[in-house]
Amino acid sequence: MKNKQKSFTLTEVLIYIAVLAIVVSIVFSFFLWVTRANTKTKAMREVLDNARRAMEIMTYEIKEAKSIYTPTSTFDSHPGQLSLETKKYLPEGETTSYIDFYLCGVQLCFKKESQNPITLTSDRVEVSNLMFSRIVTSGIPSIQISLEINYKNPTGRPEYQASITSTSTASLRSY
Repeated sequence: MKNKQKSFTLTEVLIYIAVLAIVVSIVFSFFLWVTRANTKTKAMREVLDNARRAMEIMTYEIKEAKSIYTPTSTFDSHPGQLSLETKKYLPEGETTSYIDFYLCGVQLCFKKESQNPITLTSDRVEVSNLMFSRIVTSGIPSIQISLEINYKNPTGRPEYQASITSTSTASLRSY
């Protein structure tokens, strides 16, 4: 009785290695694609969350304001500034107070009278356009806000490119 050993030929081994290389490269490509998509999603979410939060705060304060304080407001240009006269955030012994929205460098800031400014946007984004426009219809003053926010991308990598342009209008309720 002859003893036959079963083994792979060189051609079979090369075919197995080629198939394995193809499978590994497909899995790696998929993993790389998922990682980039996740990074892009995080960047876009950061931009959207900052824009939403900033717009909500500004429109709320406009609706609650007593009037628009025009001497310090800058309309229809970038960077704009909006100053509002309000009955909220009153300093001791005062009947009215003033709040401002403006750019501090590339951050959107909110300043209450006699207090330090508060940044409304995170340090991972930058405001590239902030413009306020006055709209007066039937005697009720309104403010249109145009805001453009970009994700900070010092590396220039495409998965970190995220931007949003948002526009909202709010009317003063107490007018």
